[in-house]
Amino acid sequence: MASFSKSKSQYHVRSISLPCRSHPSTVRIKEELNKLKSWETSPAPNGERICDALSGLEELYICADDLLKLNLTQQALSSHQHKEWVDGLLDGSLRLIDVCGIVRDVMSQIKEHVRDLQSALRRRNNDSSTKISIAKFISFRKHIKKDAKKLIATMKQIEKRIGDSPLLGLDHHFSLVIGVLREVVVATTSIFHLLLSFLSVPTKRSLVSRLLHTKTEACDDQRVNENELESTDFALHTLWKCGASEGNKKQIAQNRLECLETSIEAIENCLESSFRSMIRARASLLNVVSL
Repeated sequence: MASFSKSKSQYHVRSISLPCRSHPSTVRIKEELNKLKSWETSPAPNGERICDALSGLEELYICADDLLKLNLTQQALSSHQHKEWVDGLLDGSLRLIDVCGIVRDVMSQIKEHVRDLQSALRRRNNDSSTKISIAKFISFRKHIKKDAKKLIATMKQIEKRIGDSPLLGLDHHFSLVIGVLREVVVATTSIFHLLLSFLSVPTKRSLVSRLLHTKTEACDDQRVNENELESTDFALHTLWKCGASEGNKKQIAQNRLECLETSIEAIENCLESSFRSMIRARASLLNVVSL
């Protein structure tokens, strides 16, 4: 799964030529796209970075919604003959909303598994119950990685449909709006790739490598360069290997699960906000093309 940590489909914010009297929302979109570009080189993301990226994505869609509500934009999109450009955006926006909904469900399921594990670890002298809960979580994490691969493929299809062909022979404002909205779609796929990389670590090789060094690393409760899921995976595998009732390792696992739960709840909230802003922007686009 190493390929998940650095998406091949990273977007690149292109220079957007704006008319001198363009509406502030077009300028804001350019600014937000430039901010989001920094996530291309993001290291292995943790919950805080994911939330920052999703907050930026929410703001980007708020700007896009403002652009779609301009009279000039509505006139350009509703009267123009190049319907294929708008249809591509409608299809891409719908599929990205579907992806966002799937990821929200995954986050909810992770939280449910985390709470089950927390309950199991609180029980005293019940290695069997704890190991069953750990096994369920490990199995669930494998399913997440498979689902992430499917979502990666979906986003590649979206990017292919949107394309990057030059907008030639189109009137200025129509070309501007279509170009900007295409950038919004591609930026969204990039942020979702970042989120999927959060869900899909660690790789099997990295986990085995860490387990080979359990004696020197198992008690390190301040691990660096790992996100909350990766740290939890390692703590649970260590606990499984050394015995579910081992006091120090059990406490480390409980600490990891607590941090993970906090991060998942924060990401859920940010996803919900992004989801709503994506829905509003799509509704505005539908209103425009139905005029």
